[in-house]
This record gives sequence, structure tokens and C-alpha cells, in this order.
Amino acid sequence: MTTTIDTTPVLDVLHRMNAAWVAADADAFVAEYVEDATVVLPGTFHQGRAAIRDFMADSFAGRLKGTHPLDEPKDVRVLGADTAIVVSRTGVAMAGEQDVPADRERIGTWVLTRQNGRWLVAAFANAPAH
Repeated sequence: MTTTIDTTPVLDVLHRMNAAWVAADADAFVAEYVEDATVVLPGTFHQGRAAIRDFMADSFAGRLKGTHPLDEPKDVRVLGADTAIVVSRTGVAMAGEQDVPADRERIGTWVLTRQNGRWLVAAFANAPAH
């Protein structure tokens, strides 16, 4: 990953989201999203911070309980003053797993926008990496 622009504030958003995931804190997780954000996952579409929060809260209490995310940025681009795109190797290590198995690795695309000086996620989508 190479860039001449300081991408730290953009990547800090993803770090805070990962910490919220590990803590199973859906409110902290969606605090990093704009109000009308979208999340597209295979077979699902969530529109709006409230819908994303409900999905994550249900997931943290169920199938994602005890999991931790993988999010390894591969490309970070800041477009203009207020838009950034991050493409990352992503996935979920299930409870008891140290790493994400190759068959569950994903490629994620994050679109972030800066509002009132703060970077937030406007959209996220992922697809199988292999």
C-alpha cells in the first residue's frame, strides 16, 4: 500500500470499528457510519444506521458472538477533500479461531466521507476473495 496522503484518520475509523466488534458493541460500531449508510453483503442489504445497528446487535448476540474481524487494507485512496475509498482483505474469525480460513476471506470496499471534520463510513460491500 503506497500513498503520499496521510490516510491515518481514514484507517482509524476501521480500527475503532474493529475494536467495537471485538467488544460486541453495536452502538460503538455504527457510530462510525453516516445516518443513511448502506451495507451490502452477499444475500443482504442494510440501509441506514439503525438497520445496520440492529443487524450487528443480533449478529453479536448470535452467530458472531466471540468472533473477531480481519481487516487488512490493501488500497487507500483519498479523493478530493472529503471522500476516501479503502479496499481491504477482510473476513471473520469465528470463536476459537486465530485466523480467517482462506475459504472465508473477503474483499471489502469501504467508502468514507468527511462530515464536520470527521471521517465516517457511507457504504460498505464485500465479496468472496477466492
